[in-house]
Amino acid sequence: MPGLTALLIGSLLLAGGQESFAPEYVALGDSYAAGVGTAGSSGHCGQSREAYPYLYAAKSGLADTHVEACSGASTADVIGSQLGDLNGGTSLVSITVGGTDAGFADVMTACVLGGDAACVDRVRQAEGVVNGPLGGNLARVFTAIKAKAPNAQILVLGYPHVVEAGGPCSLSAAKRRALNEGADQLAAVTQDQAARAGARFVDARPAFAGHGYCAADAWINGVTLLDVSGSFHPNASGQRLGYLPLLGG
Repeated sequence: MPGLTALLIGSLLLAGGQESFAPEYVALGDSYAAGVGTAGSSGHCGQSREAYPYLYAAKSGLADTHVEACSGASTADVIGSQLGDLNGGTSLVSITVGGTDAGFADVMTACVLGGDAACVDRVRQAEGVVNGPLGGNLARVFTAIKAKAPNAQILVLGYPHVVEAGGPCSLSAAKRRALNEGADQLAAVTQDQAARAGARFVDARPAFAGHGYCAADAWINGVTLLDVSGSFHPNASGQRLGYLPLLGG
């Protein structure tokens, strides 16, 4: 059956050659990686060409790039729906994740609409998640990435302080302090788990220092009424001047 033989050989060759079509760079994670908070954000996942993965791919000339990051994605969502494009041909993976697990949106809502006590209490609840189940969740994510893309460099980009300690804005000093302490704990846990997995943690806090919400030159949005989901997310300057250099772009 020469026709069947040829078909089988062709199928084997195609299967063997698929790895060469693997995206060289895959960007994973949540709304911070998708670009929510920038003018170009759209669609179910809120992806934007102004987000750091797209900026890096364009600047580096990486034609084979897939951005899987999606607004609201948790560590479980990354494992469940974002790893399909990874394989042995992938050389770079970036990820920003963990904020959804910690309840970032609820924390910011409590701190904007509630008093100091309500804000601090909600931040403390988030810290309980960060110092509790989140570490194991992050470990599973990094392990899953390495299993699917064993040859890739994994860059774990952290979150900035969303608010400056000084400067005039609607958040009190107590709220700002609690939010930044929570961000510090999230960074510590993420850095620890990245190191354990052989990934490289890239700290966003120094890059955004002096440019959080309340700063004169803020790279983080305040409350954006026309696009509430973009509140307390990096704007275009935050993606371009804050995050992009962390990737070496």
